[in-house]
Amino acid sequence: MRIVNNLGFAVPDILIPQKGTDLKKWAVIACDQYTSEPEYWENCEKEAGDAPSTLNLVLPEVYLNTAKETEKLESIAKTARKYLGEGILESLGTGFILTDRATELHPSRKGLMTAIDLEGYSFEPGNKNICRATEGTVLSRIPPRVRIRANSPLELPHIMILIDDPKGITIEKAFDMASAEGLEPLYDTDLMLGSGHIKGTFIPEDSSIAESIIEGLSTLKANNSDGLLFLVGDGNHSLASAKAHWENIRETLSEEERINHPARYALAEIVNIHDKGLDFEPIHRVVFNISSDEFIAKAMDYFKDCNIVTNGSDDSLQSFVVVSEGKEDVKISLANAPHTLAVGSVQMMIDSLGLECDYIHGEDSVRKLASEGNTGILVPGISKDTFFATVEKEGVFPRKTFSMGEAFEKRFYLEAKKIE
Repeated sequence: MRIVNNLGFAVPDILIPQKGTDLKKWAVIACDQYTSEPEYWENCEKEAGDAPSTLNLVLPEVYLNTAKETEKLESIAKTARKYLGEGILESLGTGFILTDRATELHPSRKGLMTAIDLEGYSFEPGNKNICRATEGTVLSRIPPRVRIRANSPLELPHIMILIDDPKGITIEKAFDMASAEGLEPLYDTDLMLGSGHIKGTFIPEDSSIAESIIEGLSTLKANNSDGLLFLVGDGNHSLASAKAHWENIRETLSEEERINHPARYALAEIVNIHDKGLDFEPIHRVVFNISSDEFIAKAMDYFKDCNIVTNGSDDSLQSFVVVSEGKEDVKISLANAPHTLAVGSVQMMIDSLGLECDYIHGEDSVRKLASEGNTGILVPGISKDTFFATVEKEGVFPRKTFSMGEAFEKRFYLEAKKIE
């Protein structure tokens, strides 16, 4: 592993399945997807069958607090050691992987596999680390993942890290260089259960492309006066678990051992926030057991010092829309909002008043739930252009602010890295 000083990452030694492995059966989606749909994971098991699969190396969160959780925790480490011992996983040597993901919604989403230095990452709100969380961390979700790391010699990432690279000087430039050199894909496979296709190209650490990647990231960091380079887009709880595991073992090591220990670095995919294949979808709210009239009255009182306007036409104001069955939508606008984002102002009100709510993807779903006697709140999406600046100002986004694409577009486990 090549340590890149002051940039918060290392060029890792990546493991991939040996030639001849059925990659469609090997790769499975992030463990925190389809948590209310056990049938999805049952179909994964049918698809993988007895073939080598990352399904045997991760704990789908649909199984948390069930008998299957215990079973999986006992088998993951054993299977990881088996895959290593039998040569099912092989080392590529030190380098990056350029990834290109296609789905039915987007023909391409480009990424870069590297390893994040956990010493440079923090999920504490308001921190000024080089790598930061974008939303609050639920500490109760960390222990099961730490238990896996504590016993397994491997990590498999579904972490997606964002960089703010509007000119495409890092990942996009690397793809152009790889194309000019005629590099062949390392892997090229469909993904199970209709989740599209992925290609990966290996970039050795001593290549001109690798040096260009490092130069691009160095330039991005130098151009940010806040010291920020990486934001966690997906998989924050996995990165937080990696951090917790590293802190557990760090105290047993000497200063010299800490620098190169593989558990200090977490494998992740970096994506440019400006990539056209990356969509940011707003996560709306539904408030239960309160009518829209009651909610609006409470909003008028809660935001009374914010120069509140209803059904105004000034698009420069911060706004959200209240929806309810059989009534016209009501647009509420704030001239002096308490939070940078409308979703933050709404969440502050919900939390302050102790209202019961759920977090909903898609306007149609919100309207359906609002038709059952509840009140829906539609919030605007987040601009990619102000995303990093908002984190710099607010620390983290309110919980459940955005989603990066649809569930089937989430990252699949394919590559691995040793952490022992």
